Amino acid sequence: RQDVRPGLPMVRRVKEAIQKEEKQKEANEKSRQKSIKEEEKERRDLVLKSALGNENKGFALLQKMGYKSGQALGKSGEGIVEPIPLNIKTGLSGLGHDELKKRKAEEKLENYRQKLHMKKQANEQAADQFRIRFKTKQEERKMEGDLRKSQRACQQLDMQKDIGVPKETWFWIEPEEEDKKDEEDKEDECTSSDLNVSEKLHILTAYLREEHFYCIWCGTTYEDAEDLSSNCPGDSAADHD
Repeated sequence: RQDVRPGLPMVRRVKEAIQKEEKQKEANEKSRQKSIKEEEKERRDLVLKSALGNENKGFALLQKMGYKSGQALGKSGEGIVEPIPLNIKTGLSGLGHDELKKRKAEEKLENYRQKLHMKKQANEQAADQFRIRFKTKQEERKMEGDLRKSQRACQQLDMQKDIGVPKETWFWIEPEEEDKKDEEDKEDECTSSDLNVSEKLHILTAYLREEHFYCIWCGTTYEDAEDLSSNCPGDSAADHD
Protein backbone atom coordinates (compact mmCIF):
# COMPACT_ATOMS: atom_id res chain seq x y z
CA ARG A 1 0.00 0.00 0.00
CA GLN A 2 1.08 3.56 -0.64
CA ASP A 3 2.08 5.53 2.47
CA VAL A 4 -0.08 8.63 2.57
CA ARG A 5 0.77 9.88 6.08
CA PRO A 6 0.89 13.69 6.18
CA GLY A 7 4.41 15.30 6.38
CA LEU A 8 6.31 12.12 5.49
CA PRO A 9 7.41 13.18 1.95
CA MET A 10 8.71 16.47 3.39
CA VAL A 11 10.89 14.67 5.99
CA ARG A 12 12.30 12.38 3.32
CA ARG A 13 13.21 15.30 1.08
CA VAL A 14 14.98 17.08 3.97
CA LYS A 15 17.04 13.98 4.77
CA GLU A 16 18.01 13.55 1.15
CA ALA A 17 19.10 17.19 0.93
CA ILE A 18 21.28 16.84 4.06
CA GLN A 19 22.92 13.67 2.76
CA LYS A 20 23.59 15.28 -0.59
CA GLU A 21 25.20 18.30 1.09
CA GLU A 22 27.47 16.08 3.23
CA LYS A 23 28.60 14.10 0.18
CA GLN A 24 29.36 17.33 -1.64
CA LYS A 25 31.50 18.52 1.30
CA GLU A 26 33.47 15.25 1.34
CA ALA A 27 34.05 15.52 -2.39
CA ASN A 28 35.27 19.10 -2.02
CA GLU A 29 37.67 18.12 0.77
CA LYS A 30 39.15 15.31 -1.33
CA SER A 31 39.50 17.43 -4.44
CA ARG A 32 40.93 20.45 -2.58
CA GLN A 33 44.67 20.83 -2.95
CA LYS A 34 46.48 21.13 0.37
CA SER A 35 48.69 24.11 1.03
CA ILE A 36 52.45 23.84 1.50
CA LYS A 37 52.18 24.54 5.24
CA GLU A 38 49.59 21.82 5.72
CA GLU A 39 51.73 19.28 3.83
CA GLU A 40 54.80 20.23 5.88
CA LYS A 41 52.83 19.88 9.11
CA GLU A 42 51.52 16.45 8.14
CA ARG A 43 54.99 15.21 7.18
CA ARG A 44 56.51 16.63 10.36
CA ASP A 45 53.86 15.06 12.61
CA LEU A 46 54.31 11.72 10.85
CA VAL A 47 58.09 11.76 11.34
CA LEU A 48 57.85 12.85 14.99
CA LYS A 49 55.36 10.08 15.79
CA SER A 50 57.52 7.37 14.29
CA ALA A 51 60.44 5.95 16.30
CA LEU A 52 64.03 6.13 15.13
CA GLY A 53 65.23 3.13 13.13
CA ASN A 54 68.57 1.58 12.29
CA GLU A 55 68.83 3.83 9.26
CA ASN A 56 69.42 6.80 11.59
CA LYS A 57 73.16 7.24 12.03
CA GLY A 58 72.92 8.62 15.58
CA PHE A 59 70.70 5.76 16.70
CA ALA A 60 73.02 3.25 15.04
CA LEU A 61 76.03 4.65 16.93
CA LEU A 62 74.13 4.40 20.22
CA GLN A 63 73.30 0.76 19.52
CA LYS A 64 76.95 0.00 18.87
CA MET A 65 77.78 1.43 22.31
CA GLY A 66 75.25 -0.88 23.94
CA TYR A 67 72.15 1.28 23.95
CA LYS A 68 68.76 -0.41 23.71
CA SER A 69 65.45 1.16 22.72
CA GLY A 70 63.56 2.49 25.76
CA GLN A 71 66.70 2.63 27.91
CA ALA A 72 67.77 5.84 29.68
CA LEU A 73 70.96 7.56 28.54
CA GLY A 74 74.14 7.66 30.61
CA LYS A 75 76.54 5.16 32.04
CA SER A 76 74.35 4.43 35.06
CA GLY A 77 71.03 5.11 33.31
CA GLU A 78 70.29 8.45 34.97
CA GLY A 79 69.73 10.36 31.72
CA ILE A 80 66.59 11.04 29.72
CA VAL A 81 64.53 8.33 28.06
CA GLU A 82 62.53 10.37 25.55
CA PRO A 83 64.23 12.69 23.05
CA ILE A 84 64.17 16.42 23.65
CA PRO A 85 60.91 17.72 22.12
CA LEU A 86 60.98 20.17 19.25
CA ASN A 87 59.56 23.64 19.69
CA ILE A 88 58.27 24.58 16.27
CA LYS A 89 58.34 28.33 15.66
CA THR A 90 55.45 29.36 13.44
CA GLY A 91 55.50 33.15 13.87
CA LEU A 92 57.48 35.73 11.93
CA SER A 93 59.09 37.40 14.95
CA GLY A 94 62.81 37.04 15.58
CA LEU A 95 64.51 34.94 18.24
CA GLY A 96 64.14 36.33 21.76
CA HIS A 97 61.08 38.41 20.85
CA ASP A 98 58.80 36.51 23.22
CA GLU A 99 61.22 36.95 26.13
CA LEU A 100 61.53 40.66 25.35
CA LYS A 101 57.76 41.01 25.20
CA LYS A 102 57.40 39.18 28.52
CA ARG A 103 60.09 41.36 30.16
CA LYS A 104 58.40 44.55 28.94
CA ALA A 105 55.06 43.35 30.32
CA GLU A 106 56.70 42.65 33.70
CA GLU A 107 58.36 46.09 33.71
CA LYS A 108 55.04 47.73 32.87
CA LEU A 109 53.35 45.86 35.72
CA GLU A 110 56.13 46.83 38.13
CA ASN A 111 55.86 50.50 37.11
CA TYR A 112 52.11 50.35 37.67
CA ARG A 113 52.63 48.90 41.14
CA GLN A 114 55.17 51.60 41.98
CA LYS A 115 52.74 54.30 40.84
CA LEU A 116 50.03 52.81 43.05
CA HIS A 117 52.46 52.67 45.99
CA MET A 118 53.54 56.29 45.46
CA LYS A 119 49.92 57.41 45.16
CA LYS A 120 49.09 55.60 48.39
CA GLN A 121 52.03 57.25 50.17
CA ALA A 122 50.97 60.67 48.85
CA ASN A 123 47.42 60.13 50.12
CA GLU A 124 48.73 59.06 53.53
CA GLN A 125 51.01 62.10 53.73
CA ALA A 126 48.14 64.39 52.74
CA ALA A 127 45.95 62.83 55.45
CA ASP A 128 48.72 63.25 58.06
CA GLN A 129 49.24 66.88 57.07
CA PHE A 130 45.50 67.52 57.31
CA ARG A 131 45.38 66.00 60.80
CA ILE A 132 48.38 68.09 61.87
CA ARG A 133 46.83 71.31 60.50
CA PHE A 134 43.50 70.49 62.13
CA LYS A 135 45.19 69.80 65.47
CA THR A 136 47.27 72.97 65.19
CA LYS A 137 44.19 75.05 64.45
CA GLN A 138 42.39 73.55 67.45
CA GLU A 139 45.37 74.35 69.68
CA GLU A 140 45.48 77.91 68.33
CA ARG A 141 41.77 78.38 69.06
CA LYS A 142 42.26 77.04 72.57
CA MET A 143 45.21 79.40 73.17
CA GLU A 144 43.17 82.33 71.84
CA GLY A 145 40.43 81.48 74.33
CA ASP A 146 42.95 81.23 77.17
CA LEU A 147 44.44 84.58 76.12
CA ARG A 148 41.03 86.31 76.22
CA LYS A 149 40.37 84.78 79.62
CA SER A 150 43.74 86.05 80.87
CA GLN A 151 43.05 89.54 79.45
CA ARG A 152 39.71 89.76 81.27
CA ALA A 153 41.31 88.62 84.54
CA CYS A 154 44.20 91.08 84.08
CA GLN A 155 41.84 93.98 83.41
CA GLN A 156 39.72 93.16 86.45
CA LEU A 157 42.71 92.70 88.79
CA ASP A 158 44.41 95.87 87.52
CA MET A 159 41.27 97.88 88.11
CA GLN A 160 41.04 96.49 91.63
CA LYS A 161 44.52 97.95 92.24
CA ASP A 162 43.48 101.25 90.65
CA ILE A 163 45.67 100.68 87.61
CA GLY A 164 44.01 102.70 84.90
CA VAL A 165 46.36 101.91 82.03
CA PRO A 166 47.53 98.38 81.20
CA LYS A 167 51.23 97.66 81.18
CA GLU A 168 50.89 96.62 77.54
CA THR A 169 48.01 97.64 75.28
CA TRP A 170 47.08 94.03 74.59
CA PHE A 171 47.03 93.07 78.32
CA TRP A 172 43.36 94.12 78.37
CA ILE A 173 40.60 93.16 76.00
CA GLU A 174 40.13 95.89 73.44
CA PRO A 175 36.54 97.19 73.08
CA GLU A 176 34.71 96.17 69.92
CA GLU A 177 34.14 99.78 68.82
CA GLU A 178 36.99 102.18 69.33
CA ASP A 179 37.40 105.81 68.46
CA LYS A 180 39.81 106.78 65.75
CA LYS A 181 43.38 106.88 66.99
CA ASP A 182 46.44 108.75 65.86
CA GLU A 183 48.98 107.19 63.55
CA GLU A 184 51.37 106.70 66.48
CA ASP A 185 48.85 104.49 68.28
CA LYS A 186 48.40 102.47 65.13
CA GLU A 187 52.16 101.97 64.88
CA ASP A 188 52.23 100.80 68.52
CA GLU A 189 49.46 98.29 67.76
CA CYS A 190 51.40 96.96 64.79
CA THR A 191 54.46 96.52 67.00
CA SER A 192 52.50 94.65 69.66
CA SER A 193 50.88 92.41 67.05
CA ASP A 194 54.29 91.04 66.10
CA LEU A 195 53.96 88.64 69.02
CA ASN A 196 52.00 85.49 68.37
CA VAL A 197 49.23 84.16 70.59
CA SER A 198 51.48 81.71 72.43
CA GLU A 199 54.04 84.39 73.30
CA LYS A 200 51.35 86.81 74.48
CA LEU A 201 49.77 84.13 76.64
CA HIS A 202 53.13 83.25 78.21
CA ILE A 203 53.98 86.91 78.95
CA LEU A 204 50.53 87.70 80.35
CA THR A 205 50.53 84.57 82.53
CA ALA A 206 53.88 85.57 84.02
CA TYR A 207 52.57 89.11 84.68
CA LEU A 208 49.47 87.83 86.48
CA ARG A 209 51.55 85.52 88.67
CA GLU A 210 54.17 88.16 89.54
CA GLU A 211 51.90 91.19 89.91
CA HIS A 212 48.66 89.70 91.29
CA PHE A 213 49.72 86.18 92.44
CA TYR A 214 46.96 84.90 90.19
CA CYS A 215 46.99 81.64 88.18
CA ILE A 216 44.69 81.60 85.19
CA TRP A 217 44.77 77.82 85.06
CA CYS A 218 43.79 77.38 88.70
CA GLY A 219 41.43 80.37 88.64
CA THR A 220 42.78 81.31 92.09
CA THR A 221 44.41 84.42 93.58
CA TYR A 222 47.04 83.37 96.12
CA GLU A 223 48.16 85.39 99.14
CA ASP A 224 51.79 85.84 98.15
CA ALA A 225 54.55 84.43 95.97
CA GLU A 226 55.37 81.69 98.47
CA ASP A 227 51.75 80.53 98.57
CA LEU A 228 51.63 80.59 94.78
CA SER A 229 54.81 78.54 94.30
CA SER A 230 53.87 75.94 96.93
CA ASN A 231 50.22 75.37 95.93
CA CYS A 232 50.16 76.05 92.15
CA PRO A 233 51.41 73.18 89.92
CA GLY A 234 52.99 75.48 87.32
CA ASP A 235 52.63 78.38 84.93
CA SER A 236 51.25 76.51 81.91
CA ALA A 237 48.25 74.39 80.98
CA ALA A 238 50.48 71.33 80.50
CA ASP A 239 51.71 71.54 84.09
CA HIS A 240 48.14 71.65 85.40
CA ASP A 241 47.08 68.75 83.15
